[in-house]
Amino acid sequence: MAEPVTSIFEEPPSPFLISVIVVNHNRCSLLRACLTSLYQQMDACAEIILVDNGSEDGSAEMTLAEFPEVRVIRNPENRGFCEANNQGIAAARGALVALLNNDAEADPDWLNELARVFQISSDVGMAASKIVVYSDPTRIDKAGHLIWLDGQNRGRGTGSLDNGQFDREEEVLWPDGCAAMYRKSMLDQIGGFDEDFFAYADDAELGLRARIAGWRCIYAPRARVRHHRGATLGVASTRRLALIERNRVLLAVKLFPWSLLWLNGFYYGWRIFAGARAAFAGRGEAALFPGWRGKLRIARTLLAGDLAALRFIPRMLRKRAQILRTRKLTSAETRRLILAYQIPLDELVSQAAIE
Repeated sequence: MAEPVTSIFEEPPSPFLISVIVVNHNRCSLLRACLTSLYQQMDACAEIILVDNGSEDGSAEMTLAEFPEVRVIRNPENRGFCEANNQGIAAARGALVALLNNDAEADPDWLNELARVFQISSDVGMAASKIVVYSDPTRIDKAGHLIWLDGQNRGRGTGSLDNGQFDREEEVLWPDGCAAMYRKSMLDQIGGFDEDFFAYADDAELGLRARIAGWRCIYAPRARVRHHRGATLGVASTRRLALIERNRVLLAVKLFPWSLLWLNGFYYGWRIFAGARAAFAGRGEAALFPGWRGKLRIARTLLAGDLAALRFIPRMLRKRAQILRTRKLTSAETRRLILAYQIPLDELVSQAAIE
């Protein structure tokens, strides 16, 4: 399990302050738009922390010149989404910590809408945004998360038209790390992001770990963010696919009850078979890799991700043992939680491959 997050400041978190963390690597123009949207938040008492992962495009310099109130943490190299966010969390002085991707822009009342849901109950530890596709805001990117039984997680409603079906405030499994808010005391208790994940499925691991520890997540539909999908590595990046595959294995090994983990290979094979059928019909993200050569690229990439996961499995099992000693949900309750938020397989393999 990730180490508990401790602040680099001596004073306790402010109950009236929201800390917003933006992680950046060589996305100066997108970052400028992101920070501008944060500066426009209505009546929100917030500090903004930029963690720059060794950018060479002047991102940090631009921020210091154009957004002088932003606190900048500069890393000499790209340390990944997880470690950079943990740095920001450690520096955060607010009782609530929000994350916003550098390729996302928030509506003016985003922070206030997310912060409001924490008043519902003291066991609300996470808040999820309504994330729409930047190039087509009538389409949903994510409205909270769902999960398949092999550990593959996907956004709720990804690619669907926004017809108001996600306009209800309700409990969801966990928030997408692109635009999320967390209770700082929850992070202090369970730890931050697992840095072994580097990027992708890291928000799923943190979210499921929080649920096992007894915390809930509420979806705030009026907390709206526009997101450039795939701006980090690109939706057709084999590096992205390899990380997603590796990390879904690590998530399952670390957090799934044994009753689901023993069947992981079966659920994985079922998903791959269904995904192959969808791909050859021109549906789903696998359709981004056309023809037999494209499908072979996917197969090689998935195998590479599985092989990469092998060396992390002993470490994940040790972390699993630590989590089980402090969990609030039993194995049976964790299984019921996963089944309750299971994504239908046809929806999973058919989700639109949108930019």
